[in-house]
Amino acid sequence: MIALSLAEIAKVVGGQTHDIPDPSVQVTGPVVRDSREVVPGSLFAAFVGERVDGHDYARAVTEAGAVAVLASRPVGVPAIVVEDVQTALGALARHVVRRLGATLVALTGSAGKTSTKDLIAQVLRRKAPTVFTPGSLNNEIGLPLTALSATEETRFLVLEMGARGIGHIRYLTGLTPPRIGLVLNVGSAHIGEFGGREQIAQAKGELVEALPPAEEGGVAVLNADDPLVRAMASRTKAKVVLFGESAEADVRAENVRLTDSGQPSFRLHTPSGASDLTMRLYGEHHVSNALAAAAVAHELGMSAEEIATALSEAGSLSRWRMEVTERPDGVTIVNDAYNANPESMRAALRALAAMGKGRRTWAVLGKMAELGDEALAEHDAVGRLAVRLNVSKLVAVGGIEASWLQLGAYNEGSWGEESVHVSDAQAAIDLLRSELRPGDVVLVKASRSVGLESVAQALVETGAEGEVAAR
Repeated sequence: MIALSLAEIAKVVGGQTHDIPDPSVQVTGPVVRDSREVVPGSLFAAFVGERVDGHDYARAVTEAGAVAVLASRPVGVPAIVVEDVQTALGALARHVVRRLGATLVALTGSAGKTSTKDLIAQVLRRKAPTVFTPGSLNNEIGLPLTALSATEETRFLVLEMGARGIGHIRYLTGLTPPRIGLVLNVGSAHIGEFGGREQIAQAKGELVEALPPAEEGGVAVLNADDPLVRAMASRTKAKVVLFGESAEADVRAENVRLTDSGQPSFRLHTPSGASDLTMRLYGEHHVSNALAAAAVAHELGMSAEEIATALSEAGSLSRWRMEVTERPDGVTIVNDAYNANPESMRAALRALAAMGKGRRTWAVLGKMAELGDEALAEHDAVGRLAVRLNVSKLVAVGGIEASWLQLGAYNEGSWGEESVHVSDAQAAIDLLRSELRPGDVVLVKASRSVGLESVAQALVETGAEGEVAAR
């Protein structure tokens, strides 16, 4: 964080100083909520969770070098006491962002947020120092913590914004007002909570409503291929830039194809030029993510050649998202188990089909959460798609949702041993360990709550004799 005195922080957050001998002492390290992340100069934000109360760690964090604790009650060590720590954290983030002078890029969407955010960050940091959301810490706590990690040298701040209801993104943009706002898509993720895709579009569009007008530098980057996103152009006074494969897109892709290993290759067109590139990432769905990143970078002054070079060298920065590992015995494990929704599930299956040409393919799939009344139909559709893509074997893991996956495969024509329903992750591990052969390709994917990353990790460890080449 930029250096601020405890007195200034207390004023910004509306708090009272307690047990602070010298209020002029500065916070020079990061603001953290995990006591294990404290370093000398830190400010520790004490949250009360379901099982752990951060206030209990107050003395330990100050002994580890924290300058003070941001707390909701006195803790016997230097502290700034506020009514609500979350609200205070947001106020501090708003203050720091205003002081920074960095260009703030915010993005949202139903699928692909984290992968696209990682791409944008990898492209922009070639131009200037860039801070971006780690992993998918995109909520009312993770977002201000990311903003507070920026320093005086930061020129670009890339923030992922998530939403589980109307008003969530409006709240986040109030903490960290963006100049450039990107909306990727409106899909089925959390449809059970929102009540429908129109409601999801309403929530995601709050991002473009928060942008400054075009004459003040505001830019709305919208997906030309998604009608609900494209319609958001009417909800903003910012300049509108379209990306996609549509001929009307300002930043678009032509000659899209997948390499034999499943990596997208295409010609990138921008208003200032064009350039060819092949990505290191896997799956055709990354074309849209790359175009979104390219549109942002172009608005910030990068050429088509610079953007294409950066995108062709960009990798995955976040765990369990199309994370590809080749075992010494030739088995390829694709760990995409961080989360799942219908759109990302279909994209991953198509990537598996492309990667597995001439090889046996396995789709180890589990529940897609928060689909509400659409759950049965969406799981059935994914099972059917696995058959249409000629996936060699579907392993559906878990309870009723897994049975719907298998039912879809069965109804599409999977009559023999092409699909199987197992009770849990361990049963899937046992099955795969006994049946995998050299050269097989295995996709592992489900919603985060299912915990299928344990399957991918166990399969990688099974083949860990010798050197494992992880891409």
